Amino acid sequence: MSSMENNNDDWLLDDDAEQQARPANARKPWKILIIDDEKDVHSATRLAIKDLIYKERPLELLSAYSAREGFDMLRRYDDVALILLDVVMETDNAGLDLVHRIRDELGNRLARIVLRTGQPGQAPEQEVILGYDINDYKTKTELTVQKLFTTVIASLRAYENLVAIEKNRQGLSKILEGAADLYQLRSLREFASGVLKQISAILDIGTDGVLCMENTHFGNDQASRPALEILAATGAFEPLLGRTTNDMQSSFPELHAAIMETLRNKQSLYRHPVDVLYIASQNGREFVVHFSPQWPLEDVERDLLEVFCQRISSAYDNLYLYTQLVKSQEATVVALADLAEFRDTDTGEHVLRVQQLSDAIAGEMQQAGDYPADLSPAFMDMIGMASILHDVGKVGTPDHILFKPGRLDPDERIIMEQHASIGANILRKASAMVEGVSYLSVGSEIAGGHHEYFDGSGYPNKLTGQEIPLSARIVAVVDVFDALLHKRPYKQPWPLQEVMDYIAGRAGSQFDPKVVAALQRLVSGGKLPPMLLGPIHRGEQPAS
Repeated sequence: MSSMENNNDDWLLDDDAEQQARPANARKPWKILIIDDEKDVHSATRLAIKDLIYKERPLELLSAYSAREGFDMLRRYDDVALILLDVVMETDNAGLDLVHRIRDELGNRLARIVLRTGQPGQAPEQEVILGYDINDYKTKTELTVQKLFTTVIASLRAYENLVAIEKNRQGLSKILEGAADLYQLRSLREFASGVLKQISAILDIGTDGVLCMENTHFGNDQASRPALEILAATGAFEPLLGRTTNDMQSSFPELHAAIMETLRNKQSLYRHPVDVLYIASQNGREFVVHFSPQWPLEDVERDLLEVFCQRISSAYDNLYLYTQLVKSQEATVVALADLAEFRDTDTGEHVLRVQQLSDAIAGEMQQAGDYPADLSPAFMDMIGMASILHDVGKVGTPDHILFKPGRLDPDERIIMEQHASIGANILRKASAMVEGVSYLSVGSEIAGGHHEYFDGSGYPNKLTGQEIPLSARIVAVVDVFDALLHKRPYKQPWPLQEVMDYIAGRAGSQFDPKVVAALQRLVSGGKLPPMLLGPIHRGEQPAS
């Protein structure tokens, strides 16, 4: 190699490309596969180029002594940069046939192929260049050490450019696909795990990674949250989940220092093996992501990650806006429930218990496979919160009826029953201002339908069976269960067993049998929500 360092072909190397010693911070080597049935050719080739370094990356020389062996090796390694291929081996055209197999059977269009032959008349150069997807054709006698050096460097440069183009193509495709997935996520921790997964896919690296969120300058709840919160961790960093950054500092001091430096400088840090991405959202939230590639990242990979960071930022902003929208809807629901509670002091604890038990029954039914078309993710998200609106129509009930301690007479009963229609109409008008399904639209179903009977004898519309929305059928059971179990102005609390007997006796007439069965499983399994366990009467055991 020393005889080549001052020759006229130095233009083939970048100024900093050739180094005499392998750097301590080693980079991924270039794989070069020698396929030749003559051992002397392997030895001579290795001797000529084994110390070559290009772009701070050494060579990894692989050997195969037949076309079949070469094909098997290429099937095992998909990152071979250059193939030095003999033409005549087990057959006169073994090398040429292998070219077709590499390009067509393996679909490998990136590896550079240089044919070497000791019998040029066997495969004329012009025919071979035109008929086969190769990059150079040399006789073994003309491949001197210098020309072999030149051929290798030119081939590696061509391979590097092709790989960069392919990585850009695949990376951008993965970024678009990954960002679309992130837009579907609806919780911050789910979002954080998705980011780690997508970065791993883009770079095709292992699963070791950690994502942190900076809380110091954001929000009103910082007293209860750490300054740097670990949202997701995988692989070697998984023990950090649920821990503090002090634990990170003691267990991974170099990583902690790099993360703090990234946040101070507000830019990504590439200092292999500690690489940290910096991501800032439009609402001021800052994230840092550490991942563990095996080799230092190439420029094209860094560029792809910076593009992905922009997509992550946009996806987080979308998640933030979605979360704010949900919170706004929940605030509206709570405000309406508070309005009902203002008129009826018994409502407050009651609606919270109804919320918890409605969620529990819906979950139990989903686990049992009941009504799979109705128990969608959106339904499961909304049923509990929407259930607290079931009696909002009582704001229209006169005080002398609402607070009457005894039983209502028939005329008073008619007025009281109007609260179902009043509540449904109030919520229906409000929900019309929100496109799609919302807490208000589900609340309207519940308010208007939770006094309907499964057999059609309820009110206000005498609906039957599954004509009654599932949300209302669930709350119908929950409302009666809680009302019987707790003291009201007109009654004392019932023992749990009597409550369950009453509800079970009305399965199929007043109540949906599947909803009743779900409640029975919760009670017998001791799975009632905590808020409902406390008021169960002294010494009373769940029904079995």
